Amino acid sequence: MVDVRWKLLLQPGWLALTLVVFGFAVTCYTVLAPWQFDRHVERKAQNDAVSTSFGQQPRPLDEVLPEGQRPGLGTEWRRVLVEGTYLPEHEVIARLRTVQGEPAFEVLTPLLTSSGRVVLVDRGYVRPVDGDVPPYAAPPGGTVVVEARIRGDEIDPQGRAAFADASTQGRLHAYAVNSRTVADATGLDISAGYVQLTEGQPGVLGALPLPVLEAGPYFSYALQWIAFGTMVILGWGYFTVRELKPGGALSGDGQGGARRKSVAELLAEDENGISDADDERDPESAVGTGGHSGTDVSRR
Repeated sequence: MVDVRWKLLLQPGWLALTLVVFGFAVTCYTVLAPWQFDRHVERKAQNDAVSTSFGQQPRPLDEVLPEGQRPGLGTEWRRVLVEGTYLPEHEVIARLRTVQGEPAFEVLTPLLTSSGRVVLVDRGYVRPVDGDVPPYAAPPGGTVVVEARIRGDEIDPQGRAAFADASTQGRLHAYAVNSRTVADATGLDISAGYVQLTEGQPGVLGALPLPVLEAGPYFSYALQWIAFGTMVILGWGYFTVRELKPGGALSGDGQGGARRKSVAELLAEDENGISDADDERDPESAVGTGGHSGTDVSRR
């Protein structure tokens, strides 16, 4: 008898449910929870780097990030000094930005350093006016020394190139702050990554705010996904044992007792019972059956 009941788990409907349950659980354990854990680790690393930078004195860019090296965990957000000359003729506008919850454009201006390398400088943001880039101050001419923070290149998921047309008034626009995108559009050999100007520096517009130093909800989200995966497996196990018992929905009639009604059947019976009770409480509903109207006709 036990073997017969276990064979009932091979029914197509139960197999489909089992596949969905365990597929969801595996996704929770191997994709969703690790993704949130990774985001938690990234946020912690960012917060640590920003916090550490406040206690460090700015150093020359070539000492912190030699030419040919990409920004990484040990260098991003570090404060550096950059000496050189702005190249405003190769300026690019980063579009579709959000700064402090409001739309913005960011102004990206290459700078030729005194050592001969070209770095991309994010001079900050300006607010759109009627959806367009408003007039803004040009960078100072001649040699300048600026303090900035090292940043890694952003990645546009669609890999879109910079463009210029009538909608941009002929200015180059990009969808991400990316040194390679600007290099391809301008023909300059720009070092990987970029630097973000701090408040009060030569050429700065609206200085971009630093990220908020908080852990965020990612760790708790990861735990929630683990809990969801565990709950569906436990629920599947509970209902499997319940339905295999005599009288369970899987056992069918004649398999050790009367078949228990499913939840859907119980709900349907409740709805029918409520409907019948409403009809009994409302005698006017019987008029439509012809019984009451027929009495009135006979009296006339």
